[in-house]
Amino acid sequence: MFPRKLASAAAAVARAGSRGGGLFALLANQCRFVTGLRVRRAQQIAQLYSRLYSDSARRVLLGRLWRRLRGRAGHASTMMAALAGVFMWDEERIQEEELQRSIDEMRRLEEMSTVFQSSGVDHHPPESKPQTEGSKDPGAKAQPWEMVMEKKHFKLWRRPITGTHLYQYRVFGTYTDVTPRQFFNVQLDTEYRKKWDALVIKLEVIERDMVSGSEVLHWVTHFPYPMYSRDYVYVRRYSVDQENNLMVLVSRAVEHPSVPESPEFVRVRSYESQMVIRPHKSFDENGFDYLLTYSDNPQTVFPRYCVSWMVSSGMPDFLEKLHMATLKAKNMEIKVKDYISSKPLEMSGEAKATSPSSERKSEGSCGPARIEYA
Repeated sequence: MFPRKLASAAAAVARAGSRGGGLFALLANQCRFVTGLRVRRAQQIAQLYSRLYSDSARRVLLGRLWRRLRGRAGHASTMMAALAGVFMWDEERIQEEELQRSIDEMRRLEEMSTVFQSSGVDHHPPESKPQTEGSKDPGAKAQPWEMVMEKKHFKLWRRPITGTHLYQYRVFGTYTDVTPRQFFNVQLDTEYRKKWDALVIKLEVIERDMVSGSEVLHWVTHFPYPMYSRDYVYVRRYSVDQENNLMVLVSRAVEHPSVPESPEFVRVRSYESQMVIRPHKSFDENGFDYLLTYSDNPQTVFPRYCVSWMVSSGMPDFLEKLHMATLKAKNMEIKVKDYISSKPLEMSGEAKATSPSSERKSEGSCGPARIEYA
C-alpha cells in the first residue's frame, strides 16, 4: 500500500514540475518576443526618421527627447541615442568651467615663488579640488602631491586618486628654444603626430561640435609587450586667450556610438588630461611655461608601483618627443596646421560636424618609453 502511495505522489510532483517548467518556458519566450519586437520597432523608427529628416533635424528631435527622458529612471534616453547612432553633445561637450579650472590651477602654481628654487624648499604645488574618478564624496580632501622627479626645467609630482589604486600626475616645465604657437600646434595636429609618434596605430577626429569647438577623437596606441594595444575615445577642446596670454587644452574619455569597443584592443574608459601654456613674452617668441595634469586607468594587472614607475618614466619621454617634433617642424619648416589663427569651429573633411539646435541658438550659446599621452 505504502509503495503505491509513494509512487502516485512522485508522479504528481513530476506532473507539477513539468507544468511549472512549461510556464517558465512560456514566460521566457514571451519576454524574448516582446523585447525583440520593441528593439525592432525602435530600429524601424530610427530608420524612418533618418529618411524623413536631415542629420541636424534628427539631432534637434533627439536632443528634446533626451531632455524629457533624462530625469526618468533607467537608461531609455541613452539606449535611444545609441540606437540612432547619435552622440549627445549636450551632455559630453567640454564646458567653459572645465577650461577655467585648468587656467586657475596654472595661476595658483605661478603664484608659488619657490617652485624652481633649490632643495629644502617645499615643492608641493597648491592643493586643488578632486576632479578625477574615485572622488565620489565631493567634500573629500585631495591627497597631497609627492615629488617624483626634479630637473632644472622640469618637475613631476603625483598623488593618489582617492578610492582607487591609481595616481594623478602633474608636470610643470619650461622650454626656451621653441615658440608657444609651434608647441601648441604640434600637440593638436593629428596628421603630424602620425609621423613623429611611431606608437600611434590610429588617430582620427570622429566628430566636431559646432557650438563649443569640442571634438571627439579615436586614438589607438601600442603598449609594451606582451600587453594588448590600448584605444581611447575622448573629447577635447582647446582655447587661446590672446588678452591674458594663455593657451589651454582639455581632454577626457567618452563613449561614442560610432566607435564600439573592439576585441583587438583594450578600451581605456578613464582618462583626463589638461595642458596650460603660458608664453614668456608672446605666442611667436621662443620661451614658455606649461602645466600638464594627467590621469588614466590603462587596465593593467601590474602592481600599483609598477604602473606608477611606467607612467612616471614615460611622461618625460613623451614630452621630450613632443618637444623634438616641434623643433623638427620649426627647423625643417614642416607644415603644421595653425590652430591659433584658425577658429576652433573651423571644419575640415576628416570629421562630421554637429550643428547647434534652434534651442541652443536662442540661448546664445614595464617599458616606460612606450606609454603615450594625448
